[in-house]
Amino acid sequence: MRDAVDRVRDAGRSSRRRLGTYFIVAVQAGLAATLAWTVAREVLGNPDPTFAPAAAVSVIAASLGNRTRRTVELVVGVVLGIVVGDLLVHLFGTGPWQTGVIVFLAVSAAVLVRGTGALVTQAGGTAVLVATLTPVSPDLELPRTLNALVGGAVGLLVVLVIAPLNPLRAVRRVADPALDTFASQMTASAEALAHADVRAADEVLARMRAAETELDRIDEMVGAADEVVRFSPVRWRRRRALAAYRHGAEHLDRAFRNSRGMVRRIGTALRDREPVPPHLPAALEHFSEAIRLLHRAFLAAEEPAAARERVLRAVRDAGEACRQEIGFSGTIVVSQLRTVANDLLRATGVPADEARRQVRRAAAAR
Repeated sequence: MRDAVDRVRDAGRSSRRRLGTYFIVAVQAGLAATLAWTVAREVLGNPDPTFAPAAAVSVIAASLGNRTRRTVELVVGVVLGIVVGDLLVHLFGTGPWQTGVIVFLAVSAAVLVRGTGALVTQAGGTAVLVATLTPVSPDLELPRTLNALVGGAVGLLVVLVIAPLNPLRAVRRVADPALDTFASQMTASAEALAHADVRAADEVLARMRAAETELDRIDEMVGAADEVVRFSPVRWRRRRALAAYRHGAEHLDRAFRNSRGMVRRIGTALRDREPVPPHLPAALEHFSEAIRLLHRAFLAAEEPAAARERVLRAVRDAGEACRQEIGFSGTIVVSQLRTVANDLLRATGVPADEARRQVRRAAAAR
């Protein structure tokens, strides 16, 4: 019963965090729909502006970080569908089999130009409208194209100028719980190892598996923030601060996944009752602190020198553990720990060759 309550509570916290992260998307979508409808109807005099707000919302709802590309795909897809559909209607006329042929050829043309899902969908959908509505709405092409242009332009205007997300705040909102989870699970694995608690090690592994989506959201949000600081004039000054997150996100993700394999091997070592030198859990604790220090450095846009030193201290402790009585799985844990150390050093901005050299030197130090 208690486990069920904990799961419900965790799910609630996760939902609240997700709502806080993506609330700005809902605001942008509502604002973009309103502006697109107004521009299409009141400014351009389009009597049926429905597709303009739909296009704007489609841009807003695109995967974060891909909105500029989504706008281009939306407009190109509409134009392609109109061109192909209009040409084939004049050749074949309209009807059920003609509609099927027109859509087939429009989608095929979109694929040939290497279009992704959004472009293909818009080309096929527009071709359907051209094929089916041409008899009753012969002047469909121009309003549809204008609506696509208005919707795409308004969507970009909203996300990049009128109501752009705060890149650092958005990344922090996602990174805080994710990196805190990473650090806390390294501490928990150190405690499980120190107390020879197999069950605790298994629970750490389960929590790390469940937390994988949190790390994925960092990549997504960094991509969105990167798009904003590149194209939004009001956010250009955030470029330098975001650069650290952008560089470190990939290596932090790899460090997390490699750490999960390390925790799995810790459980094996404990089940086999292998000896655990005290330096080994100490090394894991240093890793935990290194993650926290790295996060603070990211937030302050500072050089993460303290995080690098703590990573190398973890490697030195692991090397000392390896020179004491240790079992087969324990040796693998040390090897995996060095791999994670390399990942964390890369996340701090250390080049690949230099990171490997520093890890080797720290492992050999006494």
